[in-house]
Amino acid sequence: TATRTLLTLFSLFLFTQVFGLSSVAQVVLGKGNTGQYLSINMAFGIGVTMGIYAARGVSGAHLNAAITITQWVLGNLSWTKLAAYITGQFLGSFMAAATVFALYYDAIYDYTQGNLTVSGPTATAMIFSTYPAPSVSLQGAFFTEFTATVMLILGVLVIQDEKNNAALKGAQPMLSGMLVLGIGLGMGLNTGYAINPSRDLPPRIFTAMAGWGMDVFTADHSWWWVPVAAPILGCLAGVFIYKACIGFHNEPDHETENKKEEAGTETS
Repeated sequence: TATRTLLTLFSLFLFTQVFGLSSVAQVVLGKGNTGQYLSINMAFGIGVTMGIYAARGVSGAHLNAAITITQWVLGNLSWTKLAAYITGQFLGSFMAAATVFALYYDAIYDYTQGNLTVSGPTATAMIFSTYPAPSVSLQGAFFTEFTATVMLILGVLVIQDEKNNAALKGAQPMLSGMLVLGIGLGMGLNTGYAINPSRDLPPRIFTAMAGWGMDVFTADHSWWWVPVAAPILGCLAGVFIYKACIGFHNEPDHETENKKEEAGTETS
């Protein structure tokens, strides 16, 4: 089952990531004529929605390494599942970057004249991975990614918590996509809202191999580790906040079931 999960997540993360990365490519390479920042937010939201609809039956839609690692820390995942999920996510994300690179190969070389750079007037590395805005300090960027991921996990828990008026199963993927869209609309300026190590690191490795070089790791004070570490810590903090403020105050399952039975009897 670990192999089946790995292969499924590989294909689904590829599917999900292509939506988002290709939208960035279209905006950057089209010089604003074929999309704006909003279209990137919407494409990532659509990609997340479709990925969750497709992946839910096999893996519970584990499309974010930070959430997967948090579930493992909480004891909800075994070592083997953790390894299969992370590997599937990373391979799918890497292949998504390769797919978008192939899709926009001609446009990238026309835009850059063959000079693939991380910064400068014809920079294209940001198509594949996130980089902080020039005005943001490393500490500010870390706090942004941390806070955005706290908001992500809080939103996911609100949508899925059966003890707390969870959304209908069929609507949960769409609401999760809207959640990602909302984070992008409100918290994207500083860092480009990676909020997911498996969204950011594999494409960065791909760009290092595809012609951008080690600048993708050394640029912006070696920024690359922030979208890996901050989302994991943000996820753990978000779960703690949710448990402290909401989870511990909900009624136990058996009390909720008793109330449902009483309501059912009254209806009858």
